[in-house]
Amino acid sequence: MWQTLADFARQISLPLSPAQAQTLVKYAQLVWQKKDFLNLTSAEDLNEILTRHICDGLQGAACVRKLAGQKEWKEFSLIDAGSGAGYIGLTIAAALPQAQITLVESIEKRCAFMNWVILQLGLKNVQVKNMRLGEKKDLQADFVTERAMGQLPDILGICLSAVKPDGVFIAYQGENSLAAELDSAKYGGTFLQTYHYELPSDKKVRHLVLFEKGKNNG
Repeated sequence: MWQTLADFARQISLPLSPAQAQTLVKYAQLVWQKKDFLNLTSAEDLNEILTRHICDGLQGAACVRKLAGQKEWKEFSLIDAGSGAGYIGLTIAAALPQAQITLVESIEKRCAFMNWVILQLGLKNVQVKNMRLGEKKDLQADFVTERAMGQLPDILGICLSAVKPDGVFIAYQGENSLAAELDSAKYGGTFLQTYHYELPSDKKVRHLVLFEKGKNNG
C-alpha cells in the first residue's frame, strides 16, 4: 500500500521515502482501527483512506514545500485548523520533518486520538491544541491549512489572523469558491492563486486556494 502513496508523491513532485510512506500507511491503519468509535471517516476500506485522505494531505505538503522553497525557508511552522482526525496536518508532519506543526481541533476526543497517533508514529515535530482557531491571538504560523472548518467567506479572517506576515493561508475547496472575489485585503491578505488537482481515488477536480499575508500585517 505504501507504493500507492509513493507513486502519488512522485506525481506531484514531493520527495517521500519508503519509510515515510510506511509511516503514513500505519497512520491510515490507526484511523481504520478507531474510525467507527470516533466517527473519523466514511471510507469503506483502508485504501480509500490512503487515496482520499492521506493523498489530500500529501498534496498540501507538496504545496507547502514549494512555497517554502520560493521563500527560501528551510524551517517553518504550520497550523492545521479544524484538524479533525489529522489527515492534513499529520500527513504534512510525516512528509515534511523540517516543519513544526500545530494541530488545532475543538473536539477533545479527536485531540486525544491525534495525540495517540503521534505517539504511535513517533512524530517529533507536531503538537495538538484543544481549542478553536482565533481563541488565542498569539497562536500564529508561517502557514495555515484548513480543509473542513466551514465556508471560505466565514473563515477567511480567522485563518488569516493566524498567519504570520509573509506567510500563506491554504484552503482546501471542493468546488470553485470564487476566492479571488473575496475581500481578503481587509484581513491583511492577498489572493495568490487557485491550484487545481485530482486524487487517485477519483477524477473530481479539487482546489487549493492560496492567500498571502502582507509583510507589514502582524
